[in-house]
Amino acid sequence: MLKQLFAVALGLAAVFSPLGHKAHAQGDLTVYCSVQEEWCRPMMAAFEKATGIKVAMTRKSSGETMTQIRAEAANPRGDIWWGGTGDPHVQAAQEGLTVEYKSPMLAQLHPWAVRQAEQTGFRTVGIYSGALGYVFNTTEINRRKLAAPKCWADLVKPEFKGEVQVADPNTSGTAYTMLATIVQLMGEDAAFTWLKGLHRNVNQYTRSGAAPARAVATGETMIGIVFLHDGVTQKVTSAPIDLVAPCEGTGYEIGSMSIIKGARNLENAKKFFDWALSAEAQAVGAEAKAYQLPSNRNAAVPPQAPRFENIKLIDYDFAKWGNAEERNRLLAKWDKEVRAGAR
Repeated sequence: MLKQLFAVALGLAAVFSPLGHKAHAQGDLTVYCSVQEEWCRPMMAAFEKATGIKVAMTRKSSGETMTQIRAEAANPRGDIWWGGTGDPHVQAAQEGLTVEYKSPMLAQLHPWAVRQAEQTGFRTVGIYSGALGYVFNTTEINRRKLAAPKCWADLVKPEFKGEVQVADPNTSGTAYTMLATIVQLMGEDAAFTWLKGLHRNVNQYTRSGAAPARAVATGETMIGIVFLHDGVTQKVTSAPIDLVAPCEGTGYEIGSMSIIKGARNLENAKKFFDWALSAEAQAVGAEAKAYQLPSNRNAAVPPQAPRFENIKLIDYDFAKWGNAEERNRLLAKWDKEVRAGAR
């Protein structure tokens, strides 16, 4: 009896000790998710159902997630970073915050997704893509008898003063893509002249890149600069909005996924990585009313998704504008010359 009691005591000590907790944690996974909450939640639920692995998920914008991963580098709390624009994922790879992983699923991906992996030494990979643009509230445009905007140049017109909403490029990958797009499209000097003009028309810099689309849908603002698929998410609910792929041309994102260096549940992170690249997993996006172009060639493209062949795209240089030094320089210049300026 004493021996049995001693054995039970040892078992309980193992369960409640730090070592016992760590062993239990090997069946778990911590995911930092940088798409909209409405897509994060069903994605994690589908993975749990497919694998039995319990997921703890935190949702933040890509810029905020990058800041968190950098701050936690000495003691990582997350295992995998799923979603959000590729530029901060590329920067994380350059800073050694993520690890190399060559998934067996790479053979099923579109070339643009594989190229994202190759350019970073396989420290990140493309999981979806989407074009940048803006949306406007048709009810408000018609009520005020304004001409519908069609180009980037239209957004700095005086009739739109206080009527434009866009995210802060320090926290939002969407807004950083806009910043890098305008620089590539116009040249840096002309781009910053345009950005200062836009600043005078901005009513709010949001933290999340998708937030301006929701604000346009509810009539809170007339125009929102967003990825076009975020506009589709609102339009399919019968919101009075139209989508604009700017006439001058526009950039696009490659939404990405990375395994965090020092992940406590590395094997489970690899399982999620492989699963998230499957056609089955990427179908969750359309079910969650996320209308990006999936990276798996076998995944069905949502019929509502904005197609690249219908949009004038620039040759977006992901390697240059995802570079940590260049990204930090551009953000610092925007903070000093645009955000700090008078409206």
